Amino acid sequence: MSSESIDLASVDQVLATARSVRRRLDFDRPVAQAEILDCINLATQAPTGLGGESWRFVVVTDPAVKRRLAALYQQALEELVVGRGVEIKPTQQALVARLHEIPAMILVCNLGLPPDAGIAGQVGYFGSILPAAWSLMLALRARGIGATWTSLLAARQAEVAAVVDLPKDALLTVMLPIAYTKGANLRPAKRLDARAVTFADRWGRKLPE
Repeated sequence: MSSESIDLASVDQVLATARSVRRRLDFDRPVAQAEILDCINLATQAPTGLGGESWRFVVVTDPAVKRRLAALYQQALEELVVGRGVEIKPTQQALVARLHEIPAMILVCNLGLPPDAGIAGQVGYFGSILPAAWSLMLALRARGIGATWTSLLAARQAEVAAVVDLPKDALLTVMLPIAYTKGANLRPAKRLDARAVTFADRWGRKLPE
């Protein structure tokens, strides 16, 4: 496919507006399974450095299971607040309060545990699963499905495994609570300009004008 056949404006719009969506979500409308599977098929096109398709996805829609996961998430959040003194945004509080009502949760998991091989091994391991999670979030965004990138449940591996029957050799990375959006106006966030975060050849050397 040539670059001329790609609608760059649409691609750029999705990339620039893929926010964590915590408000203006439709908690009453189920997310179509066909759309979730379409998005997962796109996610698994992401690059992987391990040479294998080790990603696995658990789509949770059962109300009882969602309640248990939401309770674990709430516990992990409370521990974070106490342990680090982190202030929780009102939008985060609003989502957590209704997390058990979210139409679906997608657990992005990886077969095989992280290697005890230093930074390079860790980068290789997580670099082979997190791109798929991000591609999934982008695919959802393009279909009007809001998602929030959450990693707190990764600290509760054993408890989550007990809830959704994860095998011992599977690791939960991120959980995406998803719902169709209701009039959400997603805009590019205010970020530093590329020139402020990019160096030429050596750290600290500005790019030529």
